[in-house]
Amino acid sequence: MRIPVRKPRPRSLAIACVTIVCLGTTAAAGPPAAAAPTHSDAECEVWARELGFARSVAEHDGAAFAAHVGEQAAFNSGQAAPLRGRDAIVDAWAGIIAGESLKLSWYPARVTIAGADDVAASSGPALYESVGPDGAVRHRIGAFHSVWHRDDDGQWRVLFDDGVAPQPASDEQVAAFHAGRREDCPRGG
Repeated sequence: MRIPVRKPRPRSLAIACVTIVCLGTTAAAGPPAAAAPTHSDAECEVWARELGFARSVAEHDGAAFAAHVGEQAAFNSGQAAPLRGRDAIVDAWAGIIAGESLKLSWYPARVTIAGADDVAASSGPALYESVGPDGAVRHRIGAFHSVWHRDDDGQWRVLFDDGVAPQPASDEQVAAFHAGRREDCPRGG
């Protein structure tokens, strides 16, 4: 028996997105699972957008970063006091985008679209690099979880963003992070 699928209402869609983000923040940080996921064409669009979002930070491009963030987005969405709105997020991330005290890198390991074709969840590892007072580079590994929304102009933008707090990383973990990055989206059959 086939059960009809209802299109979610905006309020229920928002609740579902928050639930995804909150549940995702309990995952342990680490390398992606051994089994490679497969993605639809739409999921690969979000994969490419996620890579572009990360590239905006790597290239210190504040305008490109802002173009990836939804106007009413919430970052640190699993926290008691999330950053709300594109302008506040861009202001709070200015030092990271400029690369002043921290180099932040990330890439998608998984993208999922289900139910509503204009909402996607993405997740993957994140590498934090900073220079300590002794001049030594310190590496920490965490993870990110983002919810993307396809806006009326057809462009995917981050609606919710959160992550797993980074932990100190060994040289092997840093190497695994770099080895795990892929530009091509693993497509389904």
